[in-house]
This record gives sequence, C-alpha cells and structure tokens, in this order.
Amino acid sequence: MQLKQKFHDIASKYANDDQLIESCWKALKECYTAKGRFYHNLNHLEEMIIALNPVKHKIQDRDSLLLSVFYHDIIYNPTAVDNEEKSADSAQQQLEKLRIPAEKIHLISKQIIATKTHEKSNDMDTNFLLDADLCVLGKPWEKYLLYSSQIRKEYAIYSEAVYKQGRKKVLTHLLHLTEIFKTNFFQDRYEHQARKNILKEIERL
Repeated sequence: MQLKQKFHDIASKYANDDQLIESCWKALKECYTAKGRFYHNLNHLEEMIIALNPVKHKIQDRDSLLLSVFYHDIIYNPTAVDNEEKSADSAQQQLEKLRIPAEKIHLISKQIIATKTHEKSNDMDTNFLLDADLCVLGKPWEKYLLYSSQIRKEYAIYSEAVYKQGRKKVLTHLLHLTEIFKTNFFQDRYEHQARKNILKEIERL
C-alpha cells in the first residue's frame, strides 16, 4: 500500500496545491518515522487502513476517517498524558492548510481524542477507528508478541518494574471492558483472540 499516495488522493480533493500537500505529507511522515517509534509508526497506519478495508462500505465519511487514521498518533510521547489532544491540535493546523471543511476537521478532532479512552461512541465511524487501532490485540500470538516487544521499546525510559506495573494496569483495564471491540465485524474477528493474548501477556509480566 502506498500511504503517501492515499494521503495525496484524499488531500487533493480539497487542496489544489501539490507542493502544499507534499509538505503536509512530509511533516506527517517525519513524526511517524521519528527515533523511538517502534510501534506507533507508518506501519501501524498501514495496518489500520488494511483492517478497515472489509468494512469500507459501512463507513459514512471515509475521507474523515482515513485522515483520523493518519493523524491520530502524529504526536506520541510515552511520558505524556495529552498525546491525543496534541495530535488533534496538530491535525487541525495541517488540515486547515489543506482546506478540509471545518465540519470534517471537527469530526476528525473528536475521533482522534476518542482514541484516548477507547469508549464506545454513538458514531459508528469512530467505533471503526477505535477497533482498527486495537486490532493488533486480536492477531495471532506471534504478531501480538512482536507488538508487545515494540511497545516495551517505546517505553524504554522506564525500569522493568515500573513498566510491568503500568502495562498490567493497561491490560487489566482492557480485560474489564465489556467489549474490547465496539463493532460486530471486529468483535467477531478479534475479541476472543485478543482476550487470550492479553491474559497470556499478563501471565508473562
């Protein structure tokens, strides 16, 4: 998949300036390829878009949802608690340059911030975003194990004891959710395996 081409295809519907679109893409790419991005990188975006392909006919506003994918982790600092808010702000600044309509930017900002708590939304597109963001949890164990090791590298600043305590808290929270995945498609495909994987990781911590 050509992420750059997909970004250009969407942006060019609204901005008639190839240099501007290229500049916005380079700014986005620079963030996702920054040192320390072992999981929250361009590969994560690509896997989210692939995960959304089977439900694309159910998505109400595909441009907005895909732009939410592109920008939802543009700001990622493992020690910060406001990554989602800062990502939403960064998205707004970039998307205004691209002349994305204000109502779409508002929706995109809400979708990005929704990835902070992963609570079920009344908006189905938002639920698809949340599910695609977490679908790695329901992949085969080998894939999940790679993901968990990449997350550990991103949190390398923390000692083993501190990391394990924090990681267990996050994983336990996920297990206590009535539904990790919010949509029928993702529940059917990933829920059972996700719970198995999470339990297995907790046992290994």
